[in-house]
Amino acid sequence: MAKKPTRKPARKTIITKLDTIFSQFIRLRYSKNEISECVTCGKQDHWKKLQAGHFISRKHYATRWNEDNVEVQCVGCNVYRYGEQYLFSKYLGQELSDELMANQEALLNLVM
Repeated sequence: MAKKPTRKPARKTIITKLDTIFSQFIRLRYSKNEISECVTCGKQDHWKKLQAGHFISRKHYATRWNEDNVEVQCVGCNVYRYGEQYLFSKYLGQELSDELMANQEALLNLVM
């Protein structure tokens, strides 16, 4: 009996898996004893209780998994205070913030 050909995973499934792995990487990369710190308010908590916050929205795939664009944030900063963009940009530094924005604009121009 012939084997059924294996189906290629759906794009949505691949993106979800990438998001999960990348988020864990971001939240663990600077943790000590599994405790991470929010870059915008300084709150320290177990890495599983914190989030991977994006400076440039994750709806833009060009920077969605860019390590320079994503840092650890608490739920309060990331969700309820909309990512604390001003404090996030101060953390990144003016040079990196400008570079991320310029790269994003260049990539968007290529697509359009």
